[in-house]
Amino acid sequence: MGNEVQLLKHWRELTPQKQQKVLQFVELLKSESETTHPESDFVPQTPLAKKLWSIRQ
Repeated sequence: MGNEVQLLKHWRELTPQKQQKVLQFVELLKSESETTHPESDFVPQTPLAKKLWSIRQ
């Protein structure tokens, strides 16, 4: 059974309030994936970390 089929099966069992919570959660996941860039927030602190970071970049 595909993920979409499973999702719809469970979706139909939810109350309208819980369906709304699921939609809000999905929107949150979408916005996180579009705005979250964990690498851009990283600042190496030690000389070794700085060297490894420069190699990685």
